Amino acid sequence: MPSPTSAIVAVGAHLPTGIRTTEQTERRLRDENPGRGLPVGLIRRMTGVDRVHEREPGEQASDLAAHAARRALADSPEPVDLLIFASASQDLIEPATAHIVADRLGLDVPVFDVKNACNSVLNAVQVAHAMIVSGQARRVLIASGETPTSAVRWRLADRHQFVRSFPGYTMSDAGAALVLEAATAGGCGIVDLAFSAASHHWRIGTLPTGGSMHPRDPEATYFDIDGRGLQRAFLALGPELITDLLARRGVALADVDLVLMHQVAEPHLAPIAERLGLGVERILPTVAEHGNLASATLPIQLRRALDDGLVSPGSLVLLVGLAGGISLGAALVRL
Repeated sequence: MPSPTSAIVAVGAHLPTGIRTTEQTERRLRDENPGRGLPVGLIRRMTGVDRVHEREPGEQASDLAAHAARRALADSPEPVDLLIFASASQDLIEPATAHIVADRLGLDVPVFDVKNACNSVLNAVQVAHAMIVSGQARRVLIASGETPTSAVRWRLADRHQFVRSFPGYTMSDAGAALVLEAATAGGCGIVDLAFSAASHHWRIGTLPTGGSMHPRDPEATYFDIDGRGLQRAFLALGPELITDLLARRGVALADVDLVLMHQVAEPHLAPIAERLGLGVERILPTVAEHGNLASATLPIQLRRALDDGLVSPGSLVLLVGLAGGISLGAALVRL
């Protein structure tokens, strides 16, 4: 009897129409910090990001997730029996944001949240796949709503604070959704997944608010990230997670039709891709046009690749996730 697996049968993306250009970001920083001598053009030169997406006032992470989920469910309207909200963002500490998304969608199914910074969606795929293969679910909706623009620091105490806040200026709000359902191995579906972590790096990038360390500190509501340290940490990772994943499935990198990879800054893309054993020419670039989309990056890239005809049913796609903490993940998927 063929082995069970799960397949991605629908992909939804929601990019807010509100746009903040990098020039507007720098202008606001200069206006709110007169006399600090903030350099003109630095963000664009250092990151390659032209613009970011901003949600409407009053929109929550659950709203962005629900927008994307409706699009995914319109493409695959059969009932789901589980909803996973997967995001670095959340509406509230409690209850799980998945409940709010389910309420917005009118769903009466079990729900829970999965959170692992920018790998939240990829880890949710891991969980959904395991639950489908084990028979605990048949069709799973994964919905993500990212609202990192809430944590951008505009008023700066000094240059050091500007440097630690820098990665936040290129982060975008976004929504994304996937529907996974039971399938038979050998056709379309999740071929394999692999994950690793180097958790001693957790201090490199934080958003401290709301936890037991900083329950009520207003200063903890902003990103505090060592951007160069984060890049060095990822460059210290070897290619083994990805090369081993491909090897155990007898797949050569040349057999992969497209690589989708989380992107923080354009100059970081090539060195990290090469360190992981991936040719940058195989990677779909999105960070210049859309900024850092956090955990929504991979499904939004997949939606774009499908819409642009870069992949189609039968294509073999490698999804590569990078996240603060730090963690690395990969999923080999036959569409």
